[in-house]
Amino acid sequence: MSVPEIIPIVYEPDYHTGTIGHWEGGQFFGSVTAAFREGYTRTDDWPGHKRWYAVLHTFDAAGHHLDSRVEHTGAEDDHRAAVDLAHGRLTHWLDGLPGLRFDDIAIRTFQHTFDGVLFGLVIETFEGVEHAEFYPNNIGFYEPWDGLYDT
Repeated sequence: MSVPEIIPIVYEPDYHTGTIGHWEGGQFFGSVTAAFREGYTRTDDWPGHKRWYAVLHTFDAAGHHLDSRVEHTGAEDDHRAAVDLAHGRLTHWLDGLPGLRFDDIAIRTFQHTFDGVLFGLVIETFEGVEHAEFYPNNIGFYEPWDGLYDT
């Protein structure tokens, strides 16, 4: 079975998809995530290179990408401050979405690059099997395309 045009994603409170749902303008996927910039190779000072982000992607009702808000909030070498700031920023953005409700969504593939990091839902092949990978969170969606995922 090939990757569907619209990928369902199940809402799981307090887990990787705990900040997804609908609002008056369509759908959203919010997250707090860490990533290394493209091309980074591991060094002894890696905590200064692992960057934390607040992320809010919005989509229309048909799952087309509308916008991505991404903010770098700090590095792993100041983990607690960076993560707390990212959560605060995401909460503020979500509070600004009229009619917000957390629940399952269904979106199309998209890509957005910010600060040398890929954010998006991308079709990939692993061991001969096509799937959709959500970056930089590393959440994989596979057949039977029921909205469940692997991390």
